[in-house]
Amino acid sequence: MKLLIISLLLFTGKPVTWLGDFKKAQTEAATSHKLIVINFSGSDWCGPCIRLRKEILESEKFNDFAAYKLVLVRADFPRQKKNQLSKEQVQLNEALADKYNPDGKFPFTLLVDEHGKVLKEWDGYPNESTERFIDQIKAFVQ
Repeated sequence: MKLLIISLLLFTGKPVTWLGDFKKAQTEAATSHKLIVINFSGSDWCGPCIRLRKEILESEKFNDFAAYKLVLVRADFPRQKKNQLSKEQVQLNEALADKYNPDGKFPFTLLVDEHGKVLKEWDGYPNESTERFIDQIKAFVQ
């Protein structure tokens, strides 16, 4: 059993974490010299958001790339009562939306630098392969 656990740890990539606090993401990006992907999502009501998450953002290829090159931030705006976020998280998400997504687009994904400068944006579901999505980010990664 121990051997199985060790094997799994060795052969699985670095875990990917989606942050909810953009300021923390900026600090991490500055420290690690990474770019930031911000994803505005309606996780329980927006079909294209769910598709983007499942097909691209949670794919093994994207996670393998992101683990070493990106800091990830998700600003989720669920509608169902059972999925409601804490007041603090709602405030963080709304502040981020005020700055980067004032028109309330979903899904809306941005690539920004550690200072918050927008480098690339995807309005809606990016109708492309995961590889092409990653390649667009790679154009900005050093």
